[in-house]
This record gives sequence, structure tokens and C-alpha cells, in this order.
Amino acid sequence: MIHATAQIDPSARIADSVSIGAYSVIGADVVIGEGTTIGPHVVIEGPTTIGRDNRISQFASIGGPPQDKKFKGERTELVIGDRNLIREFVTINRGTGDGGGITRIGNDNWLLAYVHVAHDCQIGNNVVFSNYSALAGHAEIGDWTILSGFSGVHQFCKVGAHAFIGMGCLVGSDVPPFVMMANETRGRPRGINSEGLKRRGFDTARIAAIKRAYRTLYMAGLPLAEAREQLVAQAEGSEDVRQMLDFLDRSERALAR
Repeated sequence: MIHATAQIDPSARIADSVSIGAYSVIGADVVIGEGTTIGPHVVIEGPTTIGRDNRISQFASIGGPPQDKKFKGERTELVIGDRNLIREFVTINRGTGDGGGITRIGNDNWLLAYVHVAHDCQIGNNVVFSNYSALAGHAEIGDWTILSGFSGVHQFCKVGAHAFIGMGCLVGSDVPPFVMMANETRGRPRGINSEGLKRRGFDTARIAAIKRAYRTLYMAGLPLAEAREQLVAQAEGSEDVRQMLDFLDRSERALAR
């Protein structure tokens, strides 16, 4: 299961069913769970923990030090969950000491070729990162989000669950759950991700409540404080609107409007 040319640090803990391809390098303080497959010419540096049944393609670089001038070599980590697909030339960096110390990726995510995940990013589950999409440091990506090809998320930005970031879109503000972003010099909201919600089993009533919240936030011409007051009332009958409202309350950067 481990190719003879692979280099494995003695301190690495690798489950018996892990497969490691030719010329891959597994460094110190790396833990790899059952059923994970690692292609040829992959580099994994520690401290990094990788869960079960992940597929990592050739030339990926996982767990490298953060690209941050403030990093002084302190111990930081990368934690990757289960059943993730990590394709060719993906780069994922460990955290920084003053940024929480951990870059974290959940379960069932797809990171396609040339994706970059910077230090201290927090990624949920079932996220799709299309080719060449990238996250700057400390970005937070909610469950079921899709980042289209060549899109980018600015440092410290939050993107809520079920959002859709269009091709080439540059996100410089927090994006609420369910919202679609598309290009107009910089990304701006263009409705809700209704097609994605239908595919995930959202019924007509749930989608209607989300659309109403979107209209309140983006189309009613209200100041943010007044829009929030209306969302409070709408959230009484909709957990999805409550999720949007909670996101607004956690937002630290300017909201995408």
C-alpha cells in the first residue's frame, strides 16, 4: 500500500489501509486515517491530521507553513476531516499562532485542481471549490457553499451556508447564507441560490421565506439596521431566516450589499 520510493517520517502515524504513491513525502507529526489514498509526488507536512477515506491527488501540498510574515515557527496545525477529494496542485497551509493556530477542513468537500486554502481558514462540510479558487487567511466558509472557478475570498471574510460564488468573483465582504454572488468589477449579490437549495431538498415554503428575507435585505432600500429589524420578525417562522440573522450578527467585516 506504500510505494517503496515514498519517504515517511518515523513519527508519522499512518493507518494500515492507507495507500501512498511513488515519491510522496510524509513529514513529522502527520496522522492519516483509514482508507485514505495519497497519490504520487504529494507532500504532507505536520502537524497535520487527516481523517478517513480522503483522496489526495498527485502534486498536492498539504500542511505547509502559513504564508504570513508574522509567523515565527510556532507550533500550529492543519485538521482535515473525512471523505474529502483534494485534486492536483492543491495547497493547504497550517494556521498561525495569533490566528487560532488551526486551519480546519470538514467532511465531504471537493477541492479541485490548483485550489489554495490559506492559514487559519475554517471550512465546513460539502463545500465545492472549483479550479483555481482561493481563500486568503482566516476566511470562513459555511456548509454546502460553492466557489466557482477563479473566484477569491479576502482575508477574514465569512461566506454563509448554501451560498454560491460565481466564476471569477472576488469576495471582499461577508456573504450571508443562501446568497449568490456574481461579478460586476467586484462581486455583488444577485439573488439567492434557489437551484442549489432545490437540489438539497428545500421545499417551496422554505425557499419563499429565504427569498422574502433577501428582498428585505437587498431590494427594499432599507438601512441595514431597519432591514435587520424586519428579519427578526421573519425569523420567528423560519429557521433559515434565523440562520441569516445569526450570520449578520456575527459579521465582522462590511456586509456584501
